[in-house]
Amino acid sequence: MPPSCCGYLSQYTHHHLIVFLLTFFSYVLLHSSRKTFSNVKVSISAQWTPSFHNESSPAFSPAETWMDNRLFDNEKQATLFLGLLDSIFLFSYAVGLYLSGVIGDRVNLRYVLCVGLCGSAAVEFVFGTLTEWLHIYNVYLYCGLWILNGLLQSAVWPCVVAVMGNWFGKTGRGFIFGLWSACASVGNILGAFLASSVLQYGYEYAFLVTSVVQFAGGVVVFFGLLTSPKEVGLSLECETNLSPVETEADSNRPLICDNDDEVYDQHCQSVQQPEEDSPRPIGFLQAFCLPGVIPYSLSYACLKLVNYSFFFWLPFYLSNNFHWKEEDADRLSVWYDVGGIVGGTLQGLVSDFMGKRTPVLALSLVLAMVSLVGYSHSPNDKVINSALLAVTGFFIGGPSNMISSAISADLGRQEALQGSQEALATVTGIVDGTGSIGAAAGQYMVSLIKSRLSWMSVFYFFIAMTGCSVLFISPLIQKEVRSMWTDRRALRRQL
Repeated sequence: MPPSCCGYLSQYTHHHLIVFLLTFFSYVLLHSSRKTFSNVKVSISAQWTPSFHNESSPAFSPAETWMDNRLFDNEKQATLFLGLLDSIFLFSYAVGLYLSGVIGDRVNLRYVLCVGLCGSAAVEFVFGTLTEWLHIYNVYLYCGLWILNGLLQSAVWPCVVAVMGNWFGKTGRGFIFGLWSACASVGNILGAFLASSVLQYGYEYAFLVTSVVQFAGGVVVFFGLLTSPKEVGLSLECETNLSPVETEADSNRPLICDNDDEVYDQHCQSVQQPEEDSPRPIGFLQAFCLPGVIPYSLSYACLKLVNYSFFFWLPFYLSNNFHWKEEDADRLSVWYDVGGIVGGTLQGLVSDFMGKRTPVLALSLVLAMVSLVGYSHSPNDKVINSALLAVTGFFIGGPSNMISSAISADLGRQEALQGSQEALATVTGIVDGTGSIGAAAGQYMVSLIKSRLSWMSVFYFFIAMTGCSVLFISPLIQKEVRSMWTDRRALRRQL
């Protein structure tokens, strides 16, 4: 029987709270700056195309200014290039995730995290603000900067998941990580409000605000983050008189174990472990072949395609399809993230009490397909649209948060590792990297389908991808449901 939330939370120290908040807000700031690009797409498209071809373009002063800014002949070409930039970013982000996960298991996580945050902030400032101030408009420069941005941002997620995995154990991980993984959605909400609040002065100021705040956050993380409990001696229960959240053995227990009631001996451990006992980093191919990594990675590729399509295209869709003001579309889009926050937290909590994650995930994804059908027929009403968005975010954003955080941490701390702890960042990089490859391919597909067909066809594409996400984890669903049934029958026989 899982421990109560209050009883479990009482085991934590103020160090756990600081780590939770620093990793949480570091990714909040990263995602808020990433969200800025999707929130200002209409303004960027208007700036890059002649006003007589783009109905959403504001009046330029002087009138000939648009000639200097024009990159494309019409809005359709600008939309395709914006989709290409999304794909370029996500492909470089995916490649970077594979590399940064391996690096994170070998280099101090704090250094890697700080380089990712501060470096990405600098690139986004150049991309969105400096080029506009200096009136430099070049497609090759934009592509190069966005490739670099993807590589730098990829260093952040594997590191923050690894740090959280070091501090928080298996017990209650679904709830803790479900709550913590709301960082991306909170970042989306923050980014939407920051962008909409300064968009009237020009899209370059939206990039300026978010990049400066992100850079400052990177500096705070560098000086304040503790990457492991061993840095403050929390691995010694008997000397610190603090109850550690988990022992070394417990941290390596998989979520699903053949003997769930097995009791692990609790031993006091030395803070200074001998060098020969230090776990060596696991190889990339070894991590890729760990049980569950490939199915979840492929499933996440399909799911992240859908989730990130909402992330990148939702404000544009609301403004383009319903002809709402860009500022209103930005604010309305946050309801998708609100649903994702609630969904990730509740679904993680339910999976903790069940002791299984895949059945919860599968049920949510099936309901996600139903919610996508409902949202695709949303009327031109902001209240109804907001409600449908929140429901869709609950069933799509929730599972996405679970896979990228709690499930990745489970996979990086399973029995097959045989005591090696240096796999969390690598496994997280593999899962999220594979997901980003799928998302990258999807972003250009969205712009292509929308340009040649319609928005309704885009939603059919989302439904198909969500179905594929369920299909890839179907063997795990069958295995865990059978395990649940066996455990239930054994319990009935005992009674």
